[in-house]
Amino acid sequence: MKNLRIALVCNTAWAIYTYRRGLLRMLTARGAQVTIIAPRDRTFEPLIEMGCRCVELLIASKSTDPRKDLKTLLALLKEYRATRPHLVFHYTIKANIYGSIAAMLARVPSIAVTTGLGYTFIQHSRAAQIAKLMYRLAFRFPREVWFLNRDDHQAFANERLLAHPDRAHVLHGEGVDLTDFPFTPMPERDDFVFILIGRLLWDKGVQEFVDAARALKARYPHARFQLLGPVGVDNPSAITRTDVEKWERKGIIEYLGEAHDVRPLIAAADCVVLPSYREGVPRTLMEAAAMGRPIVATDVSGCREVVDDNITGYLCKLRSADDLALKLERMFTLSSDERATMAHRGRQKVEREFDENTVVARYKGTIHAITGISL
Repeated sequence: MKNLRIALVCNTAWAIYTYRRGLLRMLTARGAQVTIIAPRDRTFEPLIEMGCRCVELLIASKSTDPRKDLKTLLALLKEYRATRPHLVFHYTIKANIYGSIAAMLARVPSIAVTTGLGYTFIQHSRAAQIAKLMYRLAFRFPREVWFLNRDDHQAFANERLLAHPDRAHVLHGEGVDLTDFPFTPMPERDDFVFILIGRLLWDKGVQEFVDAARALKARYPHARFQLLGPVGVDNPSAITRTDVEKWERKGIIEYLGEAHDVRPLIAAADCVVLPSYREGVPRTLMEAAAMGRPIVATDVSGCREVVDDNITGYLCKLRSADDLALKLERMFTLSSDERATMAHRGRQKVEREFDENTVVARYKGTIHAITGISL
């Protein structure tokens, strides 16, 4: 095999390591040179141990300063011209926009993967409007644009952000390793644990989760509400540590910090919750369903891809703490047999629709089609 060079660019190395490890294992096992380009974090070391080359990139996710974004673009252009990757995959908004432009300038083929639309389609700010204009410009250049769900694809089509609609494809999530996340029996104990896993952002519905917890704890003292994930991240919707400490002091939630391995915490929970405003296809919900945990999530793009309402969990109304509390109460008051049935159906759904092996095969086929190099 020719010495294949593949680069993956994202606003966090953690996301590459956490969500695309199966892809990285496949590429490195077949002798490809894999470069991860992202801000440095604690996952640089395990990525290097896997055989990847890591390049630190400054991305100001919160900033709207064009000078900082220009530095990101120029840094990517310099890297692409120096290393000449056969194909680059860009993830998240700024990597998608400035990476796609840099790849075009360097004459390097690229694919843009929209992992979720985030504030660009949730908010109606000037920054969101500028982001859409930049998408319209940048998405002229990738060989393909991948979406994780049909609703996001349709949103881009409706806004006329795709210069080449024929290059857009739906990946239907990036899959989960069914061996790494095995089905696990429900815990046997007196209390009942709801857990929300992810970056602590207002857009993830954390406020609704806290409000629902406050309403339910008065009636159900054995119900516990946990938050797991980083606070104060580089995102316009970030929640601060001060907010979390306030909720802790009032006894509303338990904050678990961050975890390198979420599996023990999923296994220790009775229900995984995600009242997000919009998602790509949320990895935490796929992992939860794979391990046999029923889910309560919002009836929005991404979440409804994973949760079959009243079958594998419950879907609640967007931005409604009252409806979320109603669905959490419904989950809490189910019999153990009814929750077990949901758990098994969730696992079966993940096996049918979200097996990581299928996604890795899609990457492999695309890499061959664009580069002519077989893996």
